[in-house]
Amino acid sequence: MTENRARTVFLLAHTGRPAAVRSAELVVKGLLRSGLGVRVLEAEARDLPLPEEVELVKEATPQCLDGCELLIVLGGDGTLLRGAEFARASGVPMLGVNLGRVGFLAEAERDDLDKVVDRVVTKAYEVEERMTVDVVVHRNGDIVHTDWALNEAAVQKVSAERMLEVVLEIDGRPVTGFGCDGIVLSTPTGSTAYAFSAGGPVVWPEVEALLMVPISAHALFAKPLVTSPDSVLAVEVLPHIPPGVLWCDGRRTVELPAGARVEVRRGAVPVRLARLHHASFTDRLVAKFALPVSGWRGAPH
Repeated sequence: MTENRARTVFLLAHTGRPAAVRSAELVVKGLLRSGLGVRVLEAEARDLPLPEEVELVKEATPQCLDGCELLIVLGGDGTLLRGAEFARASGVPMLGVNLGRVGFLAEAERDDLDKVVDRVVTKAYEVEERMTVDVVVHRNGDIVHTDWALNEAAVQKVSAERMLEVVLEIDGRPVTGFGCDGIVLSTPTGSTAYAFSAGGPVVWPEVEALLMVPISAHALFAKPLVTSPDSVLAVEVLPHIPPGVLWCDGRRTVELPAGARVEVRRGAVPVRLARLHHASFTDRLVAKFALPVSGWRGAPH
């Protein structure tokens, strides 16, 4: 018990969801009962029924995870991507519990809370690194914005009545240009997110690659492209058109004026995810999308 008390877990929850509030209460009680410390943001603690033993921190900075061995996130995809911001900046592994719909970043569902607590207490989890992308926006030769993404960086139009005119570039060479609603620049992790909705391929997370997926392009050649993880992908917004917008993981945004250039490359810092299961990604894909596999017989023995 004394050994466990030296261990601390950070809890992040979508307090606007009643299911997240109930789940947070169960997880906190289970961890404290087993002798682990729990740390929570003060702003979230106001909406959670927490015991006095829980440590509260005021500032939502990477330093608030100092000394924590794990970040547990309770919520949907948006909350998990918020958790990924903390995980990347701090280097602390993230364990997601899905309280939303699809939740590919999550490792457990709300019915698994007892198992989650048990695995955390006994350290029965593994940590894997997920590739990110670094994003740089240029304007007139100057760097005007930098960002990153775990899932995708999306260049999109702002005006509903006008297409976004772009030229695509890979490794310093032009590929094609067209009018479109946008371009998704994705990691393999993000291939089941926005890129998937735009018609891109599903890429297994252990595959190292970058994806470039057009959104509603008005062109004969507008296929999704899969490149080397060491490639540099660029989208140039043509001059003299309405501005576009850059979204990173659907959470952080900046306007792209006409003539802006967005470059995406493999990120220098990965996001570390805690894994409880050894199930293949194929099984996760089938389960998340409820894919029809009846009639499958498997390989002959």
